[in-house]
Amino acid sequence: MSGSSELPSIDGDGGGGMPWQTASATVARPLPISGSHVLKIDGYSRTKSLVSGEGVTSETFAVGRHRWFMRYFPDGHSSDQSGWISIYLHLVHPDSDDDHVDARCKISLLDQDGEPVPSHGADSQTCHTFSSNTGPWGCPWLITRRDLEESVYLKDDVFSVKCEITVPGEIFTEPISMFVAAPPSDMHRHFGRLLSTGDGADVTFEVGGERIAAHRCVLAARSSVFMAELLGPQKKEKAGASCVRITGMEAGVFKTMLHFIYTDSLPDMEEGDAVVMAQRLLVAVNEYKLERLKLLCTQKLCRYMDKDVEPHQPFVSFV
Repeated sequence: MSGSSELPSIDGDGGGGMPWQTASATVARPLPISGSHVLKIDGYSRTKSLVSGEGVTSETFAVGRHRWFMRYFPDGHSSDQSGWISIYLHLVHPDSDDDHVDARCKISLLDQDGEPVPSHGADSQTCHTFSSNTGPWGCPWLITRRDLEESVYLKDDVFSVKCEITVPGEIFTEPISMFVAAPPSDMHRHFGRLLSTGDGADVTFEVGGERIAAHRCVLAARSSVFMAELLGPQKKEKAGASCVRITGMEAGVFKTMLHFIYTDSLPDMEEGDAVVMAQRLLVAVNEYKLERLKLLCTQKLCRYMDKDVEPHQPFVSFV
């Protein structure tokens, strides 16, 4: 046998009698597709150092099947636009030869309520053809720098411009995926069922007069404290007996903690009950070092305190 190995060849028939399967669809989209993008200029005064012809590019965004970007020129796109704010819309040209896109466009300066200012903007009225030959479309004279600086549209050195795009109905071909997307994970359901049925349980807890069955490996995987008590050096002391007694905690709180350990979520309950349970759980999470559960409980309590609580619904104090 030689020192090198050959990889199986990949032929048109899949290399093993199983042909490749591909598919595509021709789509005739009758209705136009519209979208918009807001460009926020935060720090206008610092952009004034850019001379005519120097601009800043926005992030790309999608409208229809195409991607676009905006260009902001704080001193005009060319010398005849000096002293003006200029905004241009560009098409991100695909790698293919088919880079011809027709679209109606509108660019508007926005007021402090996010509404277009009618006197400062441009509308193509009809479709503009975007291609590698025709270039962008834009608003060369959006507003003069002086007018902007004296207006209410510039506040705290910030102003915004909105670009609206409408792409008419198109006919195009797109690939069809031959693979079925995997469903979302339902592991939490299986572990939750394991807890509720007690199947395969190998440890029992006595809490508040109730006996609760659980699984050492699941608890140990989720809590370093349970790891030490049930599988580590403390195993003989804490888990050698047939039943582990838990003191200083209500059975309902312990069950809710186990529910989180098995499912990574809290059980559904009414808001008032959930708030009280969150307070009780905070004591448990510190003892068993469940940091994610601690964060969930804290968030729930903060959201509750942020609400307007009626006088007859006092906040429950910690215990």
